[in-house]
Amino acid sequence: MLSQVPIELAKLRPEELNKQILRIAIIAELDAISLYEQMAALASDKAVKHTLLDVAREEKTHVGEFLALLLRLDGEQAVELRKGEEEVRELLEG
Repeated sequence: MLSQVPIELAKLRPEELNKQILRIAIIAELDAISLYEQMAALASDKAVKHTLLDVAREEKTHVGEFLALLLRLDGEQAVELRKGEEEVRELLEG
């Protein structure tokens, strides 16, 4: 993983552990997406480029899976995500 895990998981309270595991998994998937898309942009072979972009799309699905689980476990995160979506909508409409 290109990003560093900023916390010691062993020190977390049990009720926080799963949420942090999911956040770390999301970070890892986002790192992978960025890496694969950057490599695809550099690849000269069409099959290599196509494969890298296909794998990057799969990683985007993984982000969605982990985020869906995180939102089930962390109600505050779910509320704040909706607030962020609304703020963007207001900015784009106004």
